[in-house]
Amino acid sequence: MFSLTAEEVAKNRDRLCELDGVIGDGDHGLAMDAGWQAASKAVLQLDEVEAAPTFLFNTAAKAFLNAVGASSGPLYATAFMRAGTAVKDKHTLSDDDFLDAFRAMAQGIQDRGKAETGEKTMIDAWRPAADAAMEARRTGANISACLDAAVRAARDGCEATRDMVAAKGRSSRLGDRALGHIDPGAASAVIVIEAISAFLTRYDG
Repeated sequence: MFSLTAEEVAKNRDRLCELDGVIGDGDHGLAMDAGWQAASKAVLQLDEVEAAPTFLFNTAAKAFLNAVGASSGPLYATAFMRAGTAVKDKHTLSDDDFLDAFRAMAQGIQDRGKAETGEKTMIDAWRPAADAAMEARRTGANISACLDAAVRAARDGCEATRDMVAAKGRSSRLGDRALGHIDPGAASAVIVIEAISAFLTRYDG
């Protein structure tokens, strides 16, 4: 999952930088690429039989944070650590365990960033995605359908940031000038959630 996500982020690195160049400092794609590459490399070095999920997530958190000094570093590091806490003492993850970890990632990003939906941040993609996945599960959907719902909600949330004035980060200085542009953090969140969904669909299939 980490490798697939790292690949997809790398493919979109330049586009994310272009998006960030409009309302930020233009390095979001570089930061996300560095973070996911580091997390993927660190996870791949673990013994996949011996490494418990919590240790795996915590390893990814440390690697991501060490690689990224920008705001996305602490946000995703917190996401991974929360995911690890959510599946503590688990040696293998059931579908519900994985969804709990996914929801914990979103909550970790929201808590660390102190952001709410509507503030033109990555939480505008992450929060709806997590909520949609859990709602789908409550209706009896399998994990692939849950992540499909998450992807659709993330895309819609990302697109909605076009019509938002930023309340957080560097883009908050732009005021109305940020209108008409999607948030790069929300855009990268969609890429991450799409990759997680692709991995889970492949695994579930």
